[in-house]
Amino acid sequence: MDVSQRYREAWEGYWAATSDTPGDAIWDADPSVTAAPDIERLLPYADPALPVLDLGCGNGTQTRYLATRFVRAIGVDLSHAAVAHARRADPGGAAEFAQLDLVDAAAVAALHERIGDAHVYLRAVIHQSEPGARPAVAAAVATLVGKRGRAFVTEPTPASKDVLRQVAQGPDGPPEKLRRVLEHGLRPAEATEEEVRRLLGETGLTLLADGAGALVQTVHLPDGARVELPARWFVLGRT
Repeated sequence: MDVSQRYREAWEGYWAATSDTPGDAIWDADPSVTAAPDIERLLPYADPALPVLDLGCGNGTQTRYLATRFVRAIGVDLSHAAVAHARRADPGGAAEFAQLDLVDAAAVAALHERIGDAHVYLRAVIHQSEPGARPAVAAAVATLVGKRGRAFVTEPTPASKDVLRQVAQGPDGPPEKLRRVLEHGLRPAEATEEEVRRLLGETGLTLLADGAGALVQTVHLPDGARVELPARWFVLGRT
């Protein structure tokens, strides 16, 4: 299985149009309000001696933070342009980056064979994946976790659409960061919480913890408040 050419080109186009400036992507918030609190939820269940994989790493902001908490951090993304961004932002090589299509089961299995069981950090990937590809994305999480790893998955709920509509209704229309997402045909908050739960449950992983959360963005509402998309987070592993 592979993602569609349209989807692949949408992400290549998006990252090609995004600068190296931190926060230029709408979801590229500082790790202090993203990966840091997420990892605090994961660590009670996770062995920090295992490597961590940041799936859908984008420009690598969160991956570089993960490298400060685990012995090895690897970020992978469908987009070659995103991986190029990530490598430019990490000249010291704190983390590793590679291109990977999560629905390519053979490539995912080869990565697991190469690094062994790992923790997985999946932040807001399922919701914007093509519907037919979502089961494969969830299955990739289970493959990479193996027997000893743990997964932290966080996804926006459909209520996020209402927040994004509010953002788009500013006096000048959608802010440039949101407009760029929409212009490239990327569709936020397309998966329901029920679908995400079902997909994760079908992987064979056990739900260890979950809760309500928020995905902090780098844009603000017309009243100046920082945009936070309602989300649900899950910690999973094999018992």
